[in-house]
Amino acid sequence: MSEFDAIFVGAGHNSLACAAHLALKGWKTGIFERNATIGGAVQTREFTLPGFRHDFGAMNLSLFAGSAFHRKYANELKAKGLEFAPVADCFASAFPDGRWFGVSNDLEKTASRMAAFSPADAATWRRLVAAFPAEAEHLFRLLGSPMSARALAGTAWNLWRKKGMSGALDTGRLLLSSPRAWLEETFESAHVRATLATWGMHLDFAPDIAGGAVFPYLESMANQSFGMVLGKGGADTIISALAGMVTSAGGKIATGAEVAEITVSGGRATGVRLASGDFHVASKAVIAGVAPSALAGKLLPSGSGNAGFDTAMLKFRHAPGTMMIHLALDDLPDWRAGAELRQFAYVHLSPSLDAMSRTYQQAMAGLLPDEPVLVVGQPTAVDPSRAPQGKHVLWVQVRMLPAEILGDAAGKITPAHWDQVKEAYAERVLDIIETYAPGLRAKILGRAVFSPLDLERENPNLVGGDQVCGSHHLAQNFLFRPARGYAGWNTPVANLHLTGAATWPGAGTGAASGFMLAQQLGGR
Repeated sequence: MSEFDAIFVGAGHNSLACAAHLALKGWKTGIFERNATIGGAVQTREFTLPGFRHDFGAMNLSLFAGSAFHRKYANELKAKGLEFAPVADCFASAFPDGRWFGVSNDLEKTASRMAAFSPADAATWRRLVAAFPAEAEHLFRLLGSPMSARALAGTAWNLWRKKGMSGALDTGRLLLSSPRAWLEETFESAHVRATLATWGMHLDFAPDIAGGAVFPYLESMANQSFGMVLGKGGADTIISALAGMVTSAGGKIATGAEVAEITVSGGRATGVRLASGDFHVASKAVIAGVAPSALAGKLLPSGSGNAGFDTAMLKFRHAPGTMMIHLALDDLPDWRAGAELRQFAYVHLSPSLDAMSRTYQQAMAGLLPDEPVLVVGQPTAVDPSRAPQGKHVLWVQVRMLPAEILGDAAGKITPAHWDQVKEAYAERVLDIIETYAPGLRAKILGRAVFSPLDLERENPNLVGGDQVCGSHHLAQNFLFRPARGYAGWNTPVANLHLTGAATWPGAGTGAASGFMLAQQLGGR
């Protein structure tokens, strides 16, 4: 038995950031991870062939690079090996008509591309970019602050003082709008709208779902204004750096150490029992970086003592699933729309707002979508170190998919368990990519396919293949993430806290959940 000030269940990046801050504050920290590899959904491994390094889940590290945690600990992280690969050509969409549009961090390039679709949209884009710094102040303050009355009041006061009542209402309207509502009232080109709308699909926001407009807005404006960053050598550069911070400050990280139970006495979390039978004691905090259903359904076998909380955790809503296809390639895709697309970190394949809406509804109905949203990541276009010289990796994220297959919208695949149909569905995905990049299959040296259920097997927090660990719809966001009364990473059990993507401020690599909790526990 070991004694710690704080014990962490799981070693995702939020837990690691929280542990690093507390360890540097003098806390004795212990992290227990069931897998052999730490990092949660932020991992980089050789899934296909030796020398080809593939990001398991997260690829874009811009949120981490711009995070409050990185601002505070940039020197420490760099000393532990953190290195970014900057991206100038951030994201693009290719379309069935042979055209494409993309956002680079060079305003003239982006505006010129947009003007080819609509001169009016190019002028609108310039106005939005010019206004972004002032708007970003309020949005980033909201997304980077605790969901406390004091923090919300401060954000609201600052917004009203800087923008006045009408301006504050405009910001509020953006936060409540659907992607379609904002895009259709802002841009006239269907190609531009579709290019931006795909970012909503990254976070469970189909075009017609309220509350989703802010994500296409923020991602597109941030990419235009600051560019994007990947991890040099792989996204796991942030994980190894965080782990180095923890261990150099005296913290312990144990892998292959599954937590079977959080021990509770007198309404207070006291430690953990491992599947091996070992007990470990925590004097100040137990911090669970897990999906809410795992907390109430497994780690607290007798419940939290609050039936309402337990029910809310068990009924926590997850987003539709995702398939990941990792390809080792002899060369990058030859995009039919233009060779310039080979430079972009992301190429989205989803032709229209209506197609995205249809895909989302098919997945929600349990159907394999006939035309899923494809996010084609080309990390070696930015960071050649991830593959042998002259070779490449392709990171294909397939959204949206059902966890349980009830049918096939295309009527070609017989419904069955994902283990039986994943390769057939991967072929559908490759067929789609081939229509945009003929000859791709001939370049494939190796492939690895992860169905939604494979993702959950690798990381139980990805319930049903939900890579964002919970829907971000308005009823489960802000003050309601993960449930009303528990947006402060708290639980009904004293000294027991939740962290990770299921908690405020949600998914992404920014480590804000872990860092804000650490500041709350250990002082700023």
